[in-house]
Amino acid sequence: MNFQRGKKHEDLEMNLVPLIDVLLVIIIFLVVSSTFARMSELQINLPTADANSPEQKPLVIDVGVDAKGHYVISKTALTDGSVSAIGAALQSAAGNGKEPTIIINADANATHQSVINVMEAARQVGYTHITFATQTGGNR
Repeated sequence: MNFQRGKKHEDLEMNLVPLIDVLLVIIIFLVVSSTFARMSELQINLPTADANSPEQKPLVIDVGVDAKGHYVISKTALTDGSVSAIGAALQSAAGNGKEPTIIINADANATHQSVINVMEAARQVGYTHITFATQTGGNR
């Protein structure tokens, strides 16, 4: 029932001024408290050491695999492509070096098994650092 026939209802408006006032107070509080947090940091001067940088480079063994399954280890061609022969060649290429990095340069058309043979031979002789050489896509 509408007893006030002649009066129209006014649209309600939300007053944003008090909201803006509260937000400004919060911003001021955050700015003041953040400057105090910086004051509590410790000023530490770390000591320096005059250590010699290591002059020896890490040992790298390059293994090449062509599309026909032939192997070249450190510029020496292998006649036998078995896993044991590849492992022996890796050990001779490493010499007395410990933890060499083996870089496998496999032809794009080389079989998957040829690459797996090199990885298995490296695992059998205890070399765990293996990486693959690739080309960027624009060199085709």
